Amino acid sequence: MMAVEIATQSAFTATTPRMIFEETQEPSPAQLTNYDISADGQRFLMLKPVEQAEIALTQIVVVQNWFEELKRRVPTSK
Repeated sequence: MMAVEIATQSAFTATTPRMIFEETQEPSPAQLTNYDISADGQRFLMLKPVEQAEIALTQIVVVQNWFEELKRRVPTSK
């Protein structure tokens, strides 16, 4: 991950890129980016693929009529 400092007064200028950290990230075909920056600009959230050997799918949870369950748990006042 690289960073540059920029200035926009009178003309756009950027410093030479510098490395913030080194991390190998391969984007997923389902998404354009695999990271985001916090609103305060102080942290990154990065998605990392799970190694296939680590995946141990033991159950699948199926929720039927989830909208009715939601209405029951979070009633709206009219």
